[in-house]
Amino acid sequence: MEKQAQFQVVTFQLGQETYGVDIMDVKRIVGLREVREIPNAPPYVEGILNLRGVVTPIINLHKRFMFKNVELSDDDSLLSGFIIIEINKMILGIMIDKILRVVTIDPVHIQPPPKMISGIGVEYIQGVVNEEGNYVIILDIQKLFNPKELQQLSTIKS
Repeated sequence: MEKQAQFQVVTFQLGQETYGVDIMDVKRIVGLREVREIPNAPPYVEGILNLRGVVTPIINLHKRFMFKNVELSDDDSLLSGFIIIEINKMILGIMIDKILRVVTIDPVHIQPPPKMISGIGVEYIQGVVNEEGNYVIILDIQKLFNPKELQQLSTIKS
């Protein structure tokens, strides 16, 4: 059996938990900016952001997974922003409470996710890894939205 190569994940805080997404799915990370609200958008869509001429829907994972908002210190709020990702050739931004760092993960250390983690269903999670005493929940961003939701998101324009 062939050994899987290590890969890197961008880690971030959302609520009380630490999450990670494969760095290959991340287009860029941008600081907090004003988002333009869109009428009649799904409740978890915060609005849109124009990034270098590309209209990008911004997803609030707090609303998507019904997390409580976290009080951030002034220093931590400087690390808030958006991770710009690509799902099925569609560019989306996800709001994060705090960007952390990039870590290298060895696939042999990834454990299957528990049945439920802080409101996120197991279907959205690739696995959990213990990174220096803290658990990082690795999201499978390709599964965060079903095809119907992606179709709805693709129609959001300015």
